[in-house]
Amino acid sequence: MTITSQHNPALKQLRRLARKHDRERSGRFAAEGEDLIAAAAEAGWRALEGYRLAGSGLGGEDFVDVDEQALAAVSTLGSGTRVIGVYEQRWATRPSGPLCVYLHGVGDPGNVGTVLRSAKAFGASSVALGPGCADPYGPKAVRASMGAIFDVEIARVEDLGELPGERIALVAHGGEVLRGPSTSALDTATASIDEPPSSGSRAGEPLTLLVGAERDGLPEEIVAACERVAHIPIEAESLNAAMAATVALYEMGRSGARSSRVPAK
Repeated sequence: MTITSQHNPALKQLRRLARKHDRERSGRFAAEGEDLIAAAAEAGWRALEGYRLAGSGLGGEDFVDVDEQALAAVSTLGSGTRVIGVYEQRWATRPSGPLCVYLHGVGDPGNVGTVLRSAKAFGASSVALGPGCADPYGPKAVRASMGAIFDVEIARVEDLGELPGERIALVAHGGEVLRGPSTSALDTATASIDEPPSSGSRAGEPLTLLVGAERDGLPEEIVAACERVAHIPIEAESLNAAMAATVALYEMGRSGARSSRVPAK
């Protein structure tokens, strides 16, 4: 059976998932496109519902065929889509280590999704979301994650005490130069006396990188609650949240802080 009308009740419910209120109420979200559907399957996520372009055979046996125009009417992509899956949101009870990224006030969904993508790429254990952050299960964030939404643990955080390990606040210009965990106590002793102080931590110890929005940064009280304050030395005035988190995750992973994370189930 093929759905031919965009007014079909199931498609109406699917369209509502573009709104945050309806996602929160239902605990569901939608992922569009072959790559995201494949990423979900590879990570072991089973679609609660699935809709595909009639005749395409995408998504598996449980996906329902939909007429091209009807499917385009419920797509959040300007060019339309060939397949959409609906999945249950998954929230960790608390963020895990050894490497966590905490976002505060990052309201751009593209930045949130990109941080998830970088977290997966550089082996972070989890991404924690503080006040003012965009919904990671919104359409733009899911697309920006490039499938990492199905692999990286996500947790909501109200108290910084929930964050694992040493907390390193990333700021635009203050604090020490960010450096990944040292592998030996000799690292500090053998560093050049001309090098600026760095925020190196000992390898193997859990830590959390705290990142704020580009315009406002981290609130003073958040910075004050962290064990270390660090910056990424750059020529420009600032980096957006996603770029800053990506560079910081690379630096931490380069020096051995990567997680032995397994995909979120």
